[in-house]
Amino acid sequence: MTEPSADRNSPLVGEELSGASADFRLIFETECGYVWNTLRRLGIPDRDAEDAAQDVFVVVHRHLGEYDPSRPLRPWIFGICYRVALAHRRRARVQRERIDDTAEAVDERKPADEQLEDKQAQDLVRRALDTLDLDRRALIVMHEYESYPVPQIAETLGIPLNTAYSRLRLAREQFVAAVRRIQAATPQPKLQALARGGAR
Repeated sequence: MTEPSADRNSPLVGEELSGASADFRLIFETECGYVWNTLRRLGIPDRDAEDAAQDVFVVVHRHLGEYDPSRPLRPWIFGICYRVALAHRRRARVQRERIDDTAEAVDERKPADEQLEDKQAQDLVRRALDTLDLDRRALIVMHEYESYPVPQIAETLGIPLNTAYSRLRLAREQFVAAVRRIQAATPQPKLQALARGGAR
């Protein structure tokens, strides 16, 4: 499934924006892709990502007046994505069916062997991330994918700084162990660097 674009005629924009400031429209249009990717990295499957993204923007719209524009926008949005993903996971515990949503868009500019290698690497990282609790997964995503410093992560997630450092260390250890375990079950020599280098 491809990443959604900001559709001016979508129910979210058309209905939620009635009477809202132009700031929300700008945030929606510029951050839609970021929200989608963040939710996917936090474990929301493609089939649920559109609904989850709408939930995120409903919260953004509702609490936009509380946002301090002197502070970076994306960490604030990430915090909302995290809470939406947490709520989604709690609901998902009721039904444990797992559907394989690991398919990625193919980059036709690359040779077939490189496309396969890239997909294997993406699948490996996603499967390893799936073994982490959401609180640890969020730390890996923020630090390794988004390059946020740990103090900013702690503030975004509302946890003490020492706890953030501790969880990040444990998350890295768990992630690397998961990568090695998955590779041992399905040997893929070209992906060994991931087990040594973490989630990048």
